[in-house]
Amino acid sequence: MLIAHLPSGYILATYLLERVRKVPVKASWVIAAGMLGAVAPDFDMLYFFFVDHGQVHHHRYISHWPLLWLCLTTVSLGWCWLARTSVVGWLLLVFSLGGLLHVILDTLAGDIWWLAPFVDQRYALVTVPARFKPWWLNYMAHWTFVIELSICAWACLRFWRRRQALVSAA
Repeated sequence: MLIAHLPSGYILATYLLERVRKVPVKASWVIAAGMLGAVAPDFDMLYFFFVDHGQVHHHRYISHWPLLWLCLTTVSLGWCWLARTSVVGWLLLVFSLGGLLHVILDTLAGDIWWLAPFVDQRYALVTVPARFKPWWLNYMAHWTFVIELSICAWACLRFWRRRQALVSAA
């Protein structure tokens, strides 16, 4: 995924707000946590470019391990269960779900090491052939980019509908 992580975090957070009626956190914080979590695994790009200099595929870093995000989600679920009104617990839950969504979406056309650190095997549903330079043109020219554009359109539609509902409620 190139462009759909941030919009997917928005979609995730707004659906959570609709489903969980009583959240001890402001809706804007929940949305921010979901969007931040959805892009958080890619913060490893700073290390990738400035420290590692592209030596290792950034999806091999711990920030892209599904186990990390599953553990964070489990801890935050326990935290929310023990302290139902904990602001930090709820924000961590939405953040970690955003991170988990990120690695799930990356599995579509990017290699994810689902069994890391135990098994060194990458998984992807689709392989994007390397035909163009720069590398990102390969993803933009591949049919999976339509899925990314659809996620972006879906997020825009949700934003517009939520905004219309707030305007009509006021």
